[in-house]
Amino acid sequence: MISSAWAFRLSFQDIVAPVPHCETTILPHPDKLSAAAIPKGPVQVIERMMTLLDVLSHHPDPISLKQLALDSGLHPSTAHRILSAMTASGFVERGEPGSYRLGIRLLELGNLVKERIGMRETALPLMRELHARIGESVNLGVRQGDEIVYVERTSSGRSSVRVVHLVGAQAPLHVTAVGKLYLAQDAATAVQAYARRTGLPGFTPSSLTTLPTLERELTRVRRDGVAYDKEEIETGLRCVAAPVRDDSGELVAGLSVSAPAERYDPAWVPLIRATADAISAGLGYASPPGKRRSAGASGR
Repeated sequence: MISSAWAFRLSFQDIVAPVPHCETTILPHPDKLSAAAIPKGPVQVIERMMTLLDVLSHHPDPISLKQLALDSGLHPSTAHRILSAMTASGFVERGEPGSYRLGIRLLELGNLVKERIGMRETALPLMRELHARIGESVNLGVRQGDEIVYVERTSSGRSSVRVVHLVGAQAPLHVTAVGKLYLAQDAATAVQAYARRTGLPGFTPSSLTTLPTLERELTRVRRDGVAYDKEEIETGLRCVAAPVRDDSGELVAGLSVSAPAERYDPAWVPLIRATADAISAGLGYASPPGKRRSAGASGR
């Protein structure tokens, strides 16, 4: 059986018109070739392939050859030859007679790319940039059961407060900004179950230790899209967090900034949100249009 990669190579050769002569031609050194002198056949075919894939990506259902040719601006016969090559390699699949859709091979390649994009390696450079701008500790936390685990941190090194956000450290969901992001996406019954399981222990006079106060706080988190820890796990320490999402839109982490209460600045919120959005984009997430919300005054 011919492999899909080799089948594609064979089909590709069929697309590019063969040279009708057998004469040997000596070409000048590549450095001396002008842009106009560089052969454009294969490049043009690749560009047309990408155009067709682009058109297909905007149609969840199979699309007819006629419509593909119309949307791509290609002649139907040209589109058909290229689609045949991509079908042989698995990049495109045939739907109903005369229609096409994106193929499973693209998913396989996409998964390979996704596996190479680690959240920490995507987040850390952006966390460092944020740290350089505001000079405070920047943390990345993920949920593990009823707790948040901090998987990455850039430290300011100038806080006299014992900051709990050390890499590998754990903290309850209801007293951390990142934890509240996760609780805010849970159903009411799940939040109630969390409260029963944990008993909502307090750590400071500011801790949220009753279900009604926690539910009111989570309503505000859902409204504003950011979460706060107002000295709830440690007296004198404040924190604000924004969500990090993957390509499916799932909440996979929270990006937070922690600082002594006297240094906390509400002007950080847009920067934290923008950094979290940039990390999400690096993981393949595309924010729906018009979904951005401004942080409420309660964070001040």
